[in-house]
Amino acid sequence: MSEKPTLLLAGPNSIQRAGFLAETTGTDWRILTCDPAKEPERFGSEISRADVLVGGSRLEIPAGGRLKLYQIPFTGYDWITADDLPRGVVFCNTHEHESTIAEHVLLGMLEFQLGLLRVTDPEMRERSYDGHTIASGPMHRELRGATVGIVGYGHIGREVARRCKAFGMGVLAVSRRVREEGGLVDWYGTVAELDRLLAESDFVIVCAPLDETTRGMIGAPQFARMKPEAVICNVARGEVVEEEALYRALAERRIRGAILDVWYRYPSKEDPNPWPSRFAFQALDNVILSPHNSAWTEAMKTRRWAFVAAQLDRFARGEPLLNVCFEGRA
Repeated sequence: MSEKPTLLLAGPNSIQRAGFLAETTGTDWRILTCDPAKEPERFGSEISRADVLVGGSRLEIPAGGRLKLYQIPFTGYDWITADDLPRGVVFCNTHEHESTIAEHVLLGMLEFQLGLLRVTDPEMRERSYDGHTIASGPMHRELRGATVGIVGYGHIGREVARRCKAFGMGVLAVSRRVREEGGLVDWYGTVAELDRLLAESDFVIVCAPLDETTRGMIGAPQFARMKPEAVICNVARGEVVEEEALYRALAERRIRGAILDVWYRYPSKEDPNPWPSRFAFQALDNVILSPHNSAWTEAMKTRRWAFVAAQLDRFARGEPLLNVCFEGRA
């Protein structure tokens, strides 16, 4: 680009990364910062001068401005569509969370197989050996030889598969399109073949993005096809799995358990600490719960903003952008 491009960082999380981006980018930028929630009028003025917007929420982008790139510093974008952006504005997301989520998934699966933190450790603290030793139990399960089925095989699914293979597990996967995955996947089908994956898997890992084709894709009929000893893990979006069907399958012990990081209710100004569902998942003893923080590490945040810096360099140099989700068409 012949003139110095202008970057607008919108919102408190993006604003605090202004210094990092100034130091990390290899190209020269004019950096503006604004919190639209506190200064909506100023945001309207600044966005008209920006070539690139980095922010994390749905923002009103007027047509006719200079904006060419809307970059979010995270992954999920079910809150925005191409119709929400002016024509010609490219919308990109950021990954870098897949390895940390995969570690969370493996930890949950290991806990279901071993019961170390939920069963063995508490029992020994209370009753010591209580008649148990290496030769007398308690027996636990193994990941080796178990089958994991990955629903929505993308960045997260691939990292889960790599770790499962290291544990000697079989790996099945379904997604919209089947890709060549070498030795990572033992069987790979389309979403139309989901029933086979559900019937054969000991662990079902839900990684599919939320849209109108995936909302409620796992409901009562799908739970009926799963093994009674199967465990489901959702690290995608809560609504990909039908809420009541999931609760009934767990409460009635029609499946063995669940590892749930994503939910149906989230904190808001009106209710800063709600239970995460209208059903009492927190009362069930066959569920491992976490507050949508499976990806959240300091290293992951640094990787994300390093990606944003590299993306800004690609933009300034006229190079192809990565992680393009769609182009505005309003």
